[in-house]
Amino acid sequence: QVQLVESGGGLVQAGGSLRLSCTASGRTFNTHTMAWFRQLPGKEREFVADISWNGGTTNYAESVKGRFTISRDNAKNTMYLQMKNLKPEDTAVYYCNAVVFWGQGTQVTVSS
Repeated sequence: QVQLVESGGGLVQAGGSLRLSCTASGRTFNTHTMAWFRQLPGKEREFVADISWNGGTTNYAESVKGRFTISRDNAKNTMYLQMKNLKPEDTAVYYCNAVVFWGQGTQVTVSS
């Protein structure tokens, strides 16, 4: 059974930092792009960032450029999202994605 499990979410004050992790089990995604999405309250899921299979190429939504950094460790079958200078508008459920698989999401809440 393939699973993507996110962790690292929580409550943080504006300007703070969090690091999300997404660990895959049941198969590896070492040859696939992986991505982070988020769903803000009352809105559709939106793209945050993605990373190529070897980490050589990354892409970011304009709203998080310069504040978020995506990375991966294929040896650990894990992807990360380092989030700095968090803003209240970053409050959302964050999901990881690989191919057609999705995690269950982790809540990030940024207080002002």
